[in-house]
Amino acid sequence: MRGQRRRRALAATAAVLIGCGAGLASIITGESAQAAGQLDNPYAGASVYVNPEWAANATADGGAAIADQPTFVWMDHMGAITGDNGKMGLAAHLDDAIAKGNNLVQVVIYDLPNRDCAALASNGEIPSGGLATYKTQFIDPIVSILKTPKYANLRIVNVIEPDSLPNLVTNADQQATATDACRKAKSTGEYLQGVGYALAQLGALPNVYNYIDAGHHAWLGWDTNFQPFGQIAHQAATTSGATVNDVAGFITNTANYSPLTEPNFKVTDSVNGTSVRQSKWIDWNNYVDEQTFAPALRSMLVSTAGFNSTLGMLIDTSRNGWGGTARPAGPGPMTSVDAYVNGGRVDRRPHAGDWCNQNGAGIGERPKVVGSGGIDAYVWVKPPGESDGDSHDQMCDPSYGGNAQNGNNPTNALPSAPRAGQWFSAEFRMLLQNAYPAIGSVPTSGPTSGPTSGPTSGPTSGPTSGPTSGPTSGPSSCSGTYAVQSDWGAGFVAGVTVRNTGTSATKGWKVTWTFGGNQQITGSWSAAVNQSGTSVTATNSGWNGNLGAGATTQFGFQATGAGSAQPTVTCTAS
Repeated sequence: MRGQRRRRALAATAAVLIGCGAGLASIITGESAQAAGQLDNPYAGASVYVNPEWAANATADGGAAIADQPTFVWMDHMGAITGDNGKMGLAAHLDDAIAKGNNLVQVVIYDLPNRDCAALASNGEIPSGGLATYKTQFIDPIVSILKTPKYANLRIVNVIEPDSLPNLVTNADQQATATDACRKAKSTGEYLQGVGYALAQLGALPNVYNYIDAGHHAWLGWDTNFQPFGQIAHQAATTSGATVNDVAGFITNTANYSPLTEPNFKVTDSVNGTSVRQSKWIDWNNYVDEQTFAPALRSMLVSTAGFNSTLGMLIDTSRNGWGGTARPAGPGPMTSVDAYVNGGRVDRRPHAGDWCNQNGAGIGERPKVVGSGGIDAYVWVKPPGESDGDSHDQMCDPSYGGNAQNGNNPTNALPSAPRAGQWFSAEFRMLLQNAYPAIGSVPTSGPTSGPTSGPTSGPTSGPTSGPTSGPTSGPSSCSGTYAVQSDWGAGFVAGVTVRNTGTSATKGWKVTWTFGGNQQITGSWSAAVNQSGTSVTATNSGWNGNLGAGATTQFGFQATGAGSAQPTVTCTAS
């Protein structure tokens, strides 16, 4: 359906910025940032900051192989600026980036009044009529921090207000998808003025690069949406003091699942003389993937909408891999256009408008510089493993039949999802399993919950590890290695790696230790962790007790108090 919307997956985990390590950093060299002048591509030559909070969650849930990848952490409410709910604030991330020698941090700016007007799960904290609040209590404090002189050599990449401008195109006027909230957003002009103000204030800083969200191919790819988006984007970029010079580029597929490429068909194909554009899946769209949509959008924005020829594009590839056993090996049968498209498409959603915690999705291309075809980089805006929304919301409820926004199709959402932005272990492990390109050996199943909070101030520079082991003998034996992953003085995140040191498989394991101070565990994942006084006992979950000889698994926890004094752990296998 032409006017469908795709809700932006909010990261209600307060926070911001993000990082990379070996992912982007292995492709990009770690040269110093250029303080003077705007770069054509801010990712070229950048060393991108790795967020220790996301890395800890990913590592604890079997994703150590990708824990060094850059993922945006969202500034999605005012409390995120200073840090709340146990999360690091903006300045803490910037300080940590400098301490680690990085020169690029990534931020999502996401708190417009009447935010995401066509959604349920991600509606924000500022109601309609709150434009002054948005300016003075959200944008201005962010700008105040970013312009601090000690951050002048950092490149700051901002994604500006996901979903906002695409919603004005498809959900404010078109009868099939329009909502009262989106009509109000358009009539009040708050989206345009808010985006314009954010662009103007952030764009005034010479080391800041603003990328405006531009939906994805299955949202704006039709003629009725494509150029109208360019017109609305230009309006936003030339209001509230902004100019097109404040726009470094645009980003597509933010927190969505649209494939980078559909390898088995293209829009120019036909079956028995019938164009594939007539298939139900494509529905006369001009594009079938982001690799064709993003450059075409850029061309239109420059040639028709009035943006600078230096525009760069980003594509979010965090969850659009669609690998695993369900990935088609080749084109579908040539019996009809629907059979041809449905049999060959790698995007396995019932409808391309489905957006919430999609069943069958996988991690996509790793973040990297592209630097050709007008595309600056592939990035992970949505941190894999952070929920899109609570299963109690209609569009995140697997049993809900759908509405006009997704073509009255099933939601295809995973069950038992936590609130948007909270860690969703079941989803993360599915994304690992279905990654394309494949990641390698990953867990096949896992728990459904994980840590939902983190530090309140800056962590130490990099993880501090203190291997402590205590193998025990018997039919099976195991060892435990304890490591602090983030320590901010008042609290810390730590993990334990359990290894089968015997010659036969374990049926289960138990790890124990004694804290040397007043540490108190506040949450755990991938194990049942219980504390009595200073004594702690952790036992395996149902899915990770069986370890073959030499195999390992990990669990983690968050605690109050200092993490510097690391205890000796003892592991007992059964």
